[in-house]
Amino acid sequence: MRLNNEIQLHKPPLFLKNYSSDKRTVVNQGGTSSGKTYTIIDLLFILNMQSPNLVTTVVGQDIPNLKSGAYRDAKSIWSQSSIYRRWYSKPNETERSFTCRNGSVIEFKSFEDEQDARSGKRDYLFINEANGISYDIYWQLAIRTRQRIFIDYNPTSRFWVHDRLLGKDDVELIISDHRHNPYLSEEEHARIENIEDKELFRIYARGLTGKLEELVYQNWELVDAIPEECKGRWIGIDFGFTNDPTSIIDVRLSEGMLFLDEIAYQTGLTNPHIAEILRENGIQSDLNIVADSAEPKSIAELQNRGFRIEGAQKGVDSINIGIDILKRYPLRITRRSKNIRKEILAYKWRKDRDGNILNQPIDSFNHALDAIRYVALNKLGEGKCINKPKVRTTRLK
Repeated sequence: MRLNNEIQLHKPPLFLKNYSSDKRTVVNQGGTSSGKTYTIIDLLFILNMQSPNLVTTVVGQDIPNLKSGAYRDAKSIWSQSSIYRRWYSKPNETERSFTCRNGSVIEFKSFEDEQDARSGKRDYLFINEANGISYDIYWQLAIRTRQRIFIDYNPTSRFWVHDRLLGKDDVELIISDHRHNPYLSEEEHARIENIEDKELFRIYARGLTGKLEELVYQNWELVDAIPEECKGRWIGIDFGFTNDPTSIIDVRLSEGMLFLDEIAYQTGLTNPHIAEILRENGIQSDLNIVADSAEPKSIAELQNRGFRIEGAQKGVDSINIGIDILKRYPLRITRRSKNIRKEILAYKWRKDRDGNILNQPIDSFNHALDAIRYVALNKLGEGKCINKPKVRTTRLK
């Protein structure tokens, strides 16, 4: 495919790098305001102009994110380009799509789960903010994509792109940051360059994968569902009421991985409410429940209601022991478990006055994680490790 010389003359290096890549999958890892999403949308407009009857799917983690992000960028690009306005009709707000005069279509969609992603085929695929989308959804979409795949994200932590894609022969990694975006003002560049936190600077100002040394858990990724067949299944409960939520987590061991699914995460739950939630989710007396042993009265009340529930085996350094057990397993968090995900991204080790990391976790963002840790203390053993591939990287200069 040849790029019109007039168009090429006005395109920034990030656009040209994506356009000229000969790899099937092009991964755009970038800092804030690097222009990666805007660039890929712009490129998709041109690719669809060059061949008739193409289907391009832009995927976000949900519709609100698409409307405020990639779809909004697309409408802005279209409205500001006389060329695109000649080639494409007005965006269809109902379908969230653009139709080219040659019959090609760019659609903006979100998928609930792996099954939902199995419908339809496409020529081009763009996974926007990929760390909010599970690998299972990605895989179903990718295998039904005929030509090329584009992916973008902010590298706040490792996830399935790093562990399953980077390093493969048909994958190119492009790292960009705000310095590669010629459309930012000097004030915007300066604001990003003046980020004081070293780790945040590394991620958002330079587009480099966060070391995240202070995060307690880094061994996780999203999945769409929890397996029915499993080697072990337990329920973890961390009691709360007024200020702290009660967390009820389904924990399943399957193929050496721990699958975590959020059953409840809310304040104001009495023990009768907890019992009702357990029964509504099919949890009967034959399933082991591990709860916070600091609440013996709550444990006794649930036992009296017919549940097989025991207190967590706390003791000296039990917090670190539980964390150490969980870090031995690949953790798989269901996509619907938003509070587990929020906690795991915020649960950090303490630091001393000099910024050195201590072997003590903060006592916050840990309600769901404590429920999981109680299961680890009472029920779990060794897990397996994941081998990490070497990555070939292209950095814009």
